[in-house]
Amino acid sequence: MNLLDHIVAIPLFKGLLRGQHEALARISVSRSYKKGQTIFSEGDEGVGFYAIISGRVKIFKLSPEGKEQILHMMGAGEIFGEVPVFTGQEYPANAVAHINSSLLFLPKNSFIELIRQDPSLSLNMLALLSWRLRRFAAMIEDLSLKEVPGRLAAYLLYASKRASNKNEFDLDISKGQLASILGTIPETLSRIFGKMGRQGIIKSEGLRMRILDRATLEDIATKGRKLKKI
Repeated sequence: MNLLDHIVAIPLFKGLLRGQHEALARISVSRSYKKGQTIFSEGDEGVGFYAIISGRVKIFKLSPEGKEQILHMMGAGEIFGEVPVFTGQEYPANAVAHINSSLLFLPKNSFIELIRQDPSLSLNMLALLSWRLRRFAAMIEDLSLKEVPGRLAAYLLYASKRASNKNEFDLDISKGQLASILGTIPETLSRIFGKMGRQGIIKSEGLRMRILDRATLEDIATKGRKLKKI
């Protein structure tokens, strides 16, 4: 696929006219990153944003003690690093290739010039930023109001919606990384997986997940239903 084909395939740019896609392709730069390679670090100048063509990218922050908090695991078609384009600030987190990844880089200055020439492009970005805000609000709600079983249930339901088979799928991150996303420790997460398995809600074999009782999983995620004490 050439740059134009990649631009057309990105959800953010769907609905745009052919000429708009061509203008975006002219300013885009293809970049490849090996697994573990840093794309940008927190505090770096926000010189542009990225679209994922293939692979996965981990977005995370580090505490002063070096503890990692994963914010997002981004996949094909998703956009990241867009906030500095509009705020004129530095990147607010770190981005690393979780696996070998192919990206498109859209330089900030060139993209802003396109928006000046064609303001309709900004509507797509506004929709993305609004969705990102809702996603962060949901994440904060999960971490502050839900117990760990509720957070895990919500994540599994979210992952199932992205999978072709809604009831059987593979996690695309390790359980240690999942624990970081959910704001807990691996030992606690393993105990909850075990409880859900013994109660017939899910079946977990390594990273392979099978949802056996979706209704109960939804109740745990949305209604605060407790796991049985067994």
